Amino acid sequence: MSSYEQLRQGLSAPICLTWEVTYACNLACVHCLSSSGRRAPDELTTAEARSLIDEWAAMQVFYINVGGGEPLTRPDFFQLMEYAIERRVGVKFSTNGTLLDRAAARWVASTDYVDVQVSLDGVSAKVNDPIRGRGSFQRAWRAMELLAAEGVPFKVNHVVTRHSLADLDRLYERVTGMGGQLRVTRLRPSGRGRLVWAALRLTQAQNRELYHWLRAHPDVLTGDSFFHLSALGTPLDGLNLCGAGRIVCCVDPRGDVYACPFVLAPEFRAGNVREQSFASIWSRSPLFLRLRRTEVGGSCSGCEAYGRCHGGCMAVKHFTGAPLDGPDPECVFAPDGRPGPEQLPISPRPIRPVFVR
Repeated sequence: MSSYEQLRQGLSAPICLTWEVTYACNLACVHCLSSSGRRAPDELTTAEARSLIDEWAAMQVFYINVGGGEPLTRPDFFQLMEYAIERRVGVKFSTNGTLLDRAAARWVASTDYVDVQVSLDGVSAKVNDPIRGRGSFQRAWRAMELLAAEGVPFKVNHVVTRHSLADLDRLYERVTGMGGQLRVTRLRPSGRGRLVWAALRLTQAQNRELYHWLRAHPDVLTGDSFFHLSALGTPLDGLNLCGAGRIVCCVDPRGDVYACPFVLAPEFRAGNVREQSFASIWSRSPLFLRLRRTEVGGSCSGCEAYGRCHGGCMAVKHFTGAPLDGPDPECVFAPDGRPGPEQLPISPRPIRPVFVR
């Protein structure tokens, strides 16, 4: 069996397990994938969260991606992260940086198996703050300075938009100049992102420009955000396939398990850890089993580039109303006459309130 087939059919434990520990957030980013802001009244308790970590340790999950919301708003955040590390589960956590003080930076520096990334969506406040909120650029940059002062090899996560693409070189130079590493991710129409996707997503010409920029900067991480661009030529580094329910999943603050952090929608909810074990959901959920049997067909199956992009992102298809068995709405080979980035309609599916199952 090829490595692609093995990954497509799923593994015994997820490679990329995202844990959104809270929906509480002190910012209201316009593209937030979970529409975060308020804390869910029924978040997992500390004891429930520790039990979940125990289960992941037993499954030999290598590391967890911790986010939110803003994870540092959770009072037991450091306690839970230290418990995960004690159980030999590595931690990678994302923060908007606004609550990361010197003590937190020193904790990261002194703790093994912890990786931190700060979210920044522009090389200046002029580009970043309309997306993440007034003053957020300055506060995120201060967090980066604190981490750099402690010698932490931090990462900066940047959701690239049509307004920030031209500044990627400047952002790359500033981040690497501080000892950090840049991670560039794709804007998706998830959560509040649906409201701004048409206005902020890259044009077809910009997608091609980004592909060549990424090829010229192999040290820039992407988290497989742009595997749909691999159809343009040499595949970008990464798995280059949709891992939803196969090697990727997400646990939300209330214990709901989703196929992917970008599809927090009822159709992609596989179960809840308060009702059954995570291991059972991962191995036997009807949704995950169905996703592992699914392969994009239609016009994609006959495309010479299919082996490089595998049909693109399921989340973008779902939230734009495109069929999951069809091409990515941002397919680089969109035929003449097909709606472009500015004209493609958003489906009438409602934005999911974070407290409603």
